[in-house]
Amino acid sequence: MGYLKYKGYTGSVDYSEEDNCLFGKVQGMTKESITYEGSSLEELTEDFHGAVDDYLSLCKEKGIEPRKPYTGVLNVRLTPEIHSGAAAAAQREGVSINSFIKNAVARALGIAL
Repeated sequence: MGYLKYKGYTGSVDYSEEDNCLFGKVQGMTKESITYEGSSLEELTEDFHGAVDDYLSLCKEKGIEPRKPYTGVLNVRLTPEIHSGAAAAAQREGVSINSFIKNAVARALGIAL
C-alpha cells in the first residue's frame, strides 16, 4: 500500500482486483470518511485532491473547523515496567516522560527533532 499527501492529509492507495481500479481513504479521520478512486495513479491523485478540497470547502461553507487527521495528542498504554523504565530514563536525561517518548519515537522513525 502506498500513500498520497495533500494539504496536511494522508491518503491510502489500494487496488481492487475485482473492480480493476485504485481507491483510497484519508487516514486518521475518526468521524468523517473521505474516499476517492481512479483507474490510474494520476486519476486517483486528482480525485484525492478533489475530495480533500471538497471537504475543506464544505467545512468553510458550514462554518466549521475541518478535522485534522492527527492532532499530535496520543494516549499510549504501557506496562508498569515500561512506564517506570521510561520515567527513570527521562529523569536521567533531565527531560519529561513526554519528551523522552517523543524523542524515542522520532529516533525509531528516523525523524530529526
